[in-house]
Amino acid sequence: MVKLNRNDPCWCGSGRKYKQCHEAMDRKIESFAVKGHKVPRHDMLKTPEQVAKIKESAVINMACLDAVAEAICEGMPTSEIDRIVHETTIKMGGIPAPLNYEGFPYSVCTSVNDQVCHGYPSKDVILKSGDIVNVDCSTILDGYFSDSSRMFMIGDVDPETKKLVEVTKECCDLGLAQVKPWGFLGDVGAAICEHAHANGYQVVREIGGHGVGLEFHEDPWVGYNTLPGTELLLVPGFMFTIEPMINMGTQKIKTDPNNGWEVSTLDGKPSAQWEYQVLVTETGYEVISY
Repeated sequence: MVKLNRNDPCWCGSGRKYKQCHEAMDRKIESFAVKGHKVPRHDMLKTPEQVAKIKESAVINMACLDAVAEAICEGMPTSEIDRIVHETTIKMGGIPAPLNYEGFPYSVCTSVNDQVCHGYPSKDVILKSGDIVNVDCSTILDGYFSDSSRMFMIGDVDPETKKLVEVTKECCDLGLAQVKPWGFLGDVGAAICEHAHANGYQVVREIGGHGVGLEFHEDPWVGYNTLPGTELLLVPGFMFTIEPMINMGTQKIKTDPNNGWEVSTLDGKPSAQWEYQVLVTETGYEVISY
């Protein structure tokens, strides 16, 4: 935290005096810090102006997923999903955030069945009846980032796999309900983990969510095997993703040794994931992208 005098300009850039802007909030944050809780840095909190720009990016991100939802079908190669996302993003003035990110060669991630995340779109991966696929879309607009994903079920999906997709969505919604100012990230993860385990599923431990908005991946890393009252304090202005990866079988995973990106379940059983981009507000939360 930046130490300011009460009459100094506030650190948020509002132009107002500190005492009229964020001083009271900073004092409240400090009261949690002295009790040993993890608290956010100032640079982890978004200003109203930044939120407005991030929302503009999110419009494109959600339009991409809407376009995929309209087109996705049995017999479609996942490379077509990549084309739809790329063309929609560029047409609306954005940049696909995954493209060339640390060497990732596509504009979107398409993870089918036992793929947990980071699946490569391919002309050789043809969606068939019974498949489930996660489409993970991220967008840059004028330097501001949005990030969300949805699950799609192709044709006749067997009841057990359909339940996995539905319960994973329920996990996200239960986690979302725990997002409130002066609560904790651990509350979100605990709700997700409890519901997953109650349905006989496991939550991936090595991969989680993250802060987002000014960068693709910001602090903190967000896990979903947590306890209530733990992890980062949720403060108005903090933005992050809720994106648990829920496995039907073991929580253990493996990464493709050839490309270093595609992650799959170790036992070959299905995995599902939904992702929301969420802002903590003064009264609760706002979903920025879904």
